[in-house]
Amino acid sequence: MAADPSRPMRGISPGLAAYGPGWVPATDLTGGEAVDDLIAAARARWEASPHAAAALAWKAYVYWLALPAVLGYAGGRRVPLLRPDAVRVRWSRTAPFLKVALVPEEVEVAVLGSDPLAASAGPLRIAADDDELLALLRASLLDDHLEPLMAQVRGRVHLGRHALLGSVASGIAHALSRSAGVLAGPTLEVAHQVLGALDLDHLVDLAPAPVGLTVHRRTCCLAFTLPTPKVCTDCCIR
Repeated sequence: MAADPSRPMRGISPGLAAYGPGWVPATDLTGGEAVDDLIAAARARWEASPHAAAALAWKAYVYWLALPAVLGYAGGRRVPLLRPDAVRVRWSRTAPFLKVALVPEEVEVAVLGSDPLAASAGPLRIAADDDELLALLRASLLDDHLEPLMAQVRGRVHLGRHALLGSVASGIAHALSRSAGVLAGPTLEVAHQVLGALDLDHLVDLAPAPVGLTVHRRTCCLAFTLPTPKVCTDCCIR
């Protein structure tokens, strides 16, 4: 996932809306009911072993899930709080593997008190400063959503917590890199700020690039184990 804002957002439903059939509440993933089906779809999509399929499904999910919140913070200090009841997801055994959508009436948006949006109607959380915004992002994305989903995944396949969180860290870094032109600050500085607030900054090495960032993971997503091995551009085994 190189820094290229012109690339289509294939994993985000247009307008972040859940159009058509097949959408699953993210609560069915965090609660475990739909996890086996997600992993089975990933196995069929990539002809992967169960643990590699789970790792790749997780990698796709955390990237597209985190994107609206991370870019909402970094681009305008408006953070949709991605608790499971506010998210819908749809997956397929063909490309694109996964799409994420939001339920407008369920999504709280955290904003600063100085934001004009703070005076409007709607489900809002008013934050005192950037630190509180990032704390709300962390609580909704990690604590409420990805931690319970990770427990469900790890209850089914042998994957380390360190490796799974590495995919979250690299996904956030790539999301910021591909959106470098619209961030409110230098990309490297913003990336360290966000990853530090989530306690994920030790899982990736970052450096400035001509556009965006150079990202190197310290963990592996297991794509190299596929029948047609893939070594990602940011892979630790490269």
